[in-house]
Amino acid sequence: MLKTTISPIFSSFTGKPKCSSKLFFRAFSKVVLQDTPPSARRNASTNLTTLHKGPPTSAYVHLPFCRKRCHYCDFPILALGMSSSSARPSNVYEEGKEDDPRITNYVNLLVREIKATRTDFDTNPNLETVFFGGGTPSLVPPKLVSLILETLSLNFGLSPDAEISMEMDPGTFDGQKLKDLMKLGVNRVSLGVQAFQDELLKACGRAHGVSQVYEAIEFVKECGVENWSMDLISSLPHQTLEMWEESLRLAIESQPNHVSVYDLQVEQGTKFGNLYTPGQSPLPSETQSAEFYKTASSMLRGAGYEHYEVSSYSRDGFKCKHNLIYWKNKPFYAFGLGSASYVGGLRFSRPRRLKEYTNYVADLENGAANWCGNGDVDLKDVATDILMLSFRTSKGLELKEFGEAFGSEVVKSICKVYEPYVESGHIVCLDDMRSEVMIDEFKTLVANDEVKIEDHVRYLRLKDPDGFLLSNELISLSFGVVAP
Repeated sequence: MLKTTISPIFSSFTGKPKCSSKLFFRAFSKVVLQDTPPSARRNASTNLTTLHKGPPTSAYVHLPFCRKRCHYCDFPILALGMSSSSARPSNVYEEGKEDDPRITNYVNLLVREIKATRTDFDTNPNLETVFFGGGTPSLVPPKLVSLILETLSLNFGLSPDAEISMEMDPGTFDGQKLKDLMKLGVNRVSLGVQAFQDELLKACGRAHGVSQVYEAIEFVKECGVENWSMDLISSLPHQTLEMWEESLRLAIESQPNHVSVYDLQVEQGTKFGNLYTPGQSPLPSETQSAEFYKTASSMLRGAGYEHYEVSSYSRDGFKCKHNLIYWKNKPFYAFGLGSASYVGGLRFSRPRRLKEYTNYVADLENGAANWCGNGDVDLKDVATDILMLSFRTSKGLELKEFGEAFGSEVVKSICKVYEPYVESGHIVCLDDMRSEVMIDEFKTLVANDEVKIEDHVRYLRLKDPDGFLLSNELISLSFGVVAP
């Protein structure tokens, strides 16, 4: 489960790192902003300010089951135990073997939520992406995954070529189970490897070892899954730069078409939160964490991966379509324990406890749950979301589009604030052809009040890796412009 925050160093890792997104940006939707320039209000009908009003074409589904809770995890999960039949892939297909009732009961509740979800959109396009996140979704029997997909299809429609992603952990599936999931339409696998050292996996409380990692990679390849991603975690306790380089090297040798790299964030209430203090041994210092990030960027880009988002790398044609919905600030459905949706301009988080979630589903069925907004949102909230999300990506902030939505005055103010960072090389300016605009030209444009800077500078983006390492400070500066 991915929490997207603005951390001092890239995408903070909290709980199980996933490129799904499971959501998030509530901190940004709560930003209390002062008066916006008249131009921001005047241009309220432009595309950027109306994206949230459209019907979603993506759905996140939370399957919270794990064999055990990892030491860094603060997400809503249901630990089944290592002895559960669902935790042993070889037992899943035994004749007459009953499914774990905890999984069956939850999936039935989840299906009730999907069926009870009604919208008032004039059109309801088919879902183009579905992301099964957790937890460890690969613990769920394929026949129950089938039930969920059938319900989504009946309720919203499901595109024949939809990207259907599933988070899977080593040791929770075999080749037969993966083949059965693929027959249902699962065509993208996010493999939770995290590290290639047994001692680090054990220290994190992971339920798998390195031998199971290699076994899982073989299952993925033998089954012909082309679109698969590997997750890695940096800044773990006792992790050295040599260990990190080894994990990156072995990941590259495994040839996934996508890699997600997350930096550990120690959360209160977790085992790590009780044992460790960020920045103090055995956790790495901030300087060491920054070196981990730079190393990942250098090695993965050197191996042909595009660093298209703060924590995401892909080969050509294999960006995660589901996550791109998040980075483009488009609406999406979410179902399940603790999941958060963005529909009608409202970011709504479901209860994290099973009892409260059960009550929520009952309220939803009775028409008493307000999970969908009416499209009426504060434009300054929209602006801060766009700034935060755009600067997470290698594309960056598209100034012309942003200026049309919120006014050229706002664009000019953002550029003035960023001028020192363009000069220092932490922010890059690009023209229509994505060629770099030199600092002297940029300064001249910023100083000329008669010129619309977005007519000459099309994009601002954070430099990889140095700009990404200052993402917290740099994004906060732009917030100060739209939310003084």
